[in-house]
Amino acid sequence: MTLPGGPVIDSPVPPGTGWPGDPATPETPVARTPAQVRRLARTALRTDELGALDAEVSVCRACPRLVRWREDVAVAKRAAYADETYWGRPIPGWGDPQPQVLVVGLAPAAHGANRTGRVFTGDRSGDWLFASLHRVGLATQATSVRADDGQSLIDTRMVATVRCAPPQNKPTTDEIATCAPWIEAELALVVRHVRAVVALGGIGWAATLRAFDAIGWTVPRPRPRFGHGAEAVLSGPDGQAITLLGCYHPSQQNTFTGRLTEPMLDAVLGRAAALRVPR
Repeated sequence: MTLPGGPVIDSPVPPGTGWPGDPATPETPVARTPAQVRRLARTALRTDELGALDAEVSVCRACPRLVRWREDVAVAKRAAYADETYWGRPIPGWGDPQPQVLVVGLAPAAHGANRTGRVFTGDRSGDWLFASLHRVGLATQATSVRADDGQSLIDTRMVATVRCAPPQNKPTTDEIATCAPWIEAELALVVRHVRAVVALGGIGWAATLRAFDAIGWTVPRPRPRFGHGAEAVLSGPDGQAITLLGCYHPSQQNTFTGRLTEPMLDAVLGRAAALRVPR
């Protein structure tokens, strides 16, 4: 596959070969074990380098089952995308490096972000999410179809709890734990700017609470329960307060059945947008 104006790129995409937004190079350190994930995440946090963290996330190989799955999907492809290059690597966080709003999802879709290389881009959940972000003033475009489509987020960053596409969209408990240091380090690097966190689904909600707890924030006891429109206040060691907002995941199961509607999604994201402060 040849990208417009670029070189031929294989699936999965090798780091540093010209994919739009690729944060890695061939020299980026690769985590191959949970211990290496923890070490690299700590190093990025200690050096205050969000870009280095994104790069290291994007080449992680610490979960053998997920590596096999994401790369098998990238090679086999879906018939509708048979002529496209698939990213086939983990998905780093994306958006404003100093976000006031953080959106936490579960994991990349096999033929969405695993194909495009950008979180929520190119799948039906993303269609709903980006349209709503645009309506409430947190995205410059109503759609996001590929990594070089000109979309950008306003005061907002998106992250996934698990950075690789899992089979049946179900990461194991061990895979969630192995990936946890990435989101903990990313949260610690951006949290001083954050005013609201939108957790998509119960897994995103639980992962957000665990991550805040891990970086030394005060999480209410008993832990707040997930629900659409649920709110909880998390307190930082320096007195900073962040509002955690629960939102049903914009999965096809939820949107097709009407469990999640556009007004419901807009209400939560609009609440997050309203919690920003002028810069």
